[in-house]
Amino acid sequence: MVKVLLLLSGGFDSIVAGHLMLQKDPSLEIVGLHFSQEPFTDDTAEKKCVQLCKKIGIKQMLVVTIGEQLALFTKQCDHRYYYPLQRRFMWRIAEKIAHDEEASYLLTGENLGQVSSQTLHHVVANDNAISMTILRPLLTWIKMDIIALAEKIGTYSISKGPEFCSVLGPKNPITKARVSQLEYEEKKVDLASMIEEGLQTKKTIKFK
Repeated sequence: MVKVLLLLSGGFDSIVAGHLMLQKDPSLEIVGLHFSQEPFTDDTAEKKCVQLCKKIGIKQMLVVTIGEQLALFTKQCDHRYYYPLQRRFMWRIAEKIAHDEEASYLLTGENLGQVSSQTLHHVVANDNAISMTILRPLLTWIKMDIIALAEKIGTYSISKGPEFCSVLGPKNPITKARVSQLEYEEKKVDLASMIEEGLQTKKTIKFK
């Protein structure tokens, strides 16, 4: 059995990506992974992710709280680079968790060009942070088609509402950051310690 680690935001895209993978291969074991940005947000997104997992039959979800670590990127790095720095940071933690969980792939609901962290430049730059394969079944989808499928599978009403991913983000983010620029910014923080601190917060939620 192949195990996949699905990064869940609580929004429309990620759970639809999980549904599509299960439709293609019902034998897949999908484990959800939600990155909480508490204390800068509340636990609304986490609760939505719990409901979404139950809706499509995911039996286990992991939660890692990284709000304090993400705040360091806003204080010690050029704030314009926040979104790709955030994504690369999450990838690194997700890869370590995937190895611990014996998951073969990471899975996301990323949609090309939808937000600044999902430009083609940043998709490539973010992948550079890890060696693990990231599956993106919605990469070229039109948003209205994602919404339509969310309505069809019953996740739309759970996912709708404000997004929390941008709570620490800049008003004018960079959209074409080079890997060398991101690596330069990452040297301004202690990434290894930040990753370890995030991993220490991991909790597991299991569903019947």
